[in-house]
Amino acid sequence: MMDTGSMFDGLDVSILAPAFLAGVIVLITHIPLGREVLKRGIIFIDLAIAQIAGLGVIVSFQFGWDMHGAEAQVAAVLSALLGAWLLHVIEKRAGDHLEALIGVSFVLAATASLLLLANNPHGGEHIKELLVGQILWVDWSQVLNAALVSLVVVFIWFKYRNKIGNIGFYILFAVSITSSVQLIGVYLVFTSLIVPALAASRYSEKPALIIAFIVGVTGYFSGLIVSAFFDLPSGAVIVWCLAISALAIPVLLSKVTSIRKLQKQE
Repeated sequence: MMDTGSMFDGLDVSILAPAFLAGVIVLITHIPLGREVLKRGIIFIDLAIAQIAGLGVIVSFQFGWDMHGAEAQVAAVLSALLGAWLLHVIEKRAGDHLEALIGVSFVLAATASLLLLANNPHGGEHIKELLVGQILWVDWSQVLNAALVSLVVVFIWFKYRNKIGNIGFYILFAVSITSSVQLIGVYLVFTSLIVPALAASRYSEKPALIIAFIVGVTGYFSGLIVSAFFDLPSGAVIVWCLAISALAIPVLLSKVTSIRKLQKQE
């Protein structure tokens, strides 16, 4: 029988609070950018750029630099920007094969990471950290840095998105993905970008942003609580909670709307 006391011991606010805030900060940029990704039909772009950014971190690690140090951050940003530029070039020439080429870019970056870490005794741990993330180990300084990046990205996106063109979108996307993948890993980056935006895709922009944000916040909050309560991997649990939230919340909202319409008719 599971010890109830030990279950509640995992609910440490000093750990869960920065992790939850990190998730909220990621959602601030990923929801509007996710809507644009769905609009463009380039679903796997975040996986590709996140993996390319991760490849930059692994390359820096091969040079003996700390995977969480300033050098690795610079390598990740430069790699992501290079990847964004390449995808921008591909987009202009790929035609109907754009999504396929983005997928190939992801696979090449992922397998390059595996090859670079093939002879490293801790290679498996590094790959797992890159994919699943270490959201529970996020500290307040990382949260602050991510918040500053998110505010800049969101301001530029909503103020100048009609002026920055495709390359501007790719640059903002690369910067946002690089910041978030360091916090939460590739799987959560993809889920945060696509799932909330997909859940609210049939609504107009303002309601869609609100609904997507509710879906995202609910998913992160419930995922962190469940993972702490049952001592499960946080990243994987949050992915599932985001998916469940994306299914449940639009249904609940539609039922509430139907009830209100019936009440008005009466």
